[in-house]
Amino acid sequence: MVNGPAARSHEVRIRANRSWFRIDWRALVEFRDLLVLLVRRNFVVRYKQTVLGPAWFILGPVLTTLVFTVVFGRIAGIPTDGLPPVLFYLCGLVGWNYFAGTMQESASTFVANASLFGKVYFPRLIVPLTAAVSNLFAVALQVGTLAAFWLYFRLATPAGADLRVGPELIVIPLLLLHAAALALGVGLWIASCTAKYRDLAHVTPLLIQLWMYGTPVIYPLSAAREHYFWLVALNPMTPIVEAFRYALLGHGIVEPAYYGLSVAVSAVALLSGIMVFQKTERTFIDTV
Repeated sequence: MVNGPAARSHEVRIRANRSWFRIDWRALVEFRDLLVLLVRRNFVVRYKQTVLGPAWFILGPVLTTLVFTVVFGRIAGIPTDGLPPVLFYLCGLVGWNYFAGTMQESASTFVANASLFGKVYFPRLIVPLTAAVSNLFAVALQVGTLAAFWLYFRLATPAGADLRVGPELIVIPLLLLHAAALALGVGLWIASCTAKYRDLAHVTPLLIQLWMYGTPVIYPLSAAREHYFWLVALNPMTPIVEAFRYALLGHGIVEPAYYGLSVAVSAVALLSGIMVFQKTERTFIDTV
């Protein structure tokens, strides 16, 4: 056993964060190896004992796109702003799936990791951040799939003449950051409330489903020009999805005022979500 100054130099004190506004960035950086480990764990566990493995990252959106094409495109006759329906729906799902997946995983932070939180200390924010990072792999594969379909329609169909890609592509990382901020903000709020009211764990999937129908994923924002445009545009996910379409396909309505409002809502949701999350994490184990 080492005594004296040498022992004191390795002393680690773990104290509860008593401030709602203080984020321990230093601890998050120090535990970056844990973040990488949890991202890897999520990736392995999600597709463990599956035949197709990570291919589900691609098959899921593609199958959903085909269903949307038949139901909403062929049967319901909902317009797609002149874009091929497959590209329209698949592009809308890129941003939406990232938001929905990150939000749902963040919302289950306390319930899904109760046993882990009760055994070892680490910054609890690592867990929702893990969801935001790990879901980026799905985005990368889905964008690659979208690029393959884009190339096919661009070269093989008359509609391809209207497809264009420009320098707007450089804003994709910023759009992902925007979607992550909103998803984490809402997810942290739900996680904090779920710690006390477990009913929210059952309500969250329904909330996500209803939110999708209020977002121009299966219909263009231009279709709401005559009715309820302002209501749809006020949805903070609407500018994000439309910006994804504009950046990836060259089509979409991006109103600076509505996008600025979405950024403000996302920032408020994230900061307030972190505050409530940090308050809840102090007493969560006592309520398990």
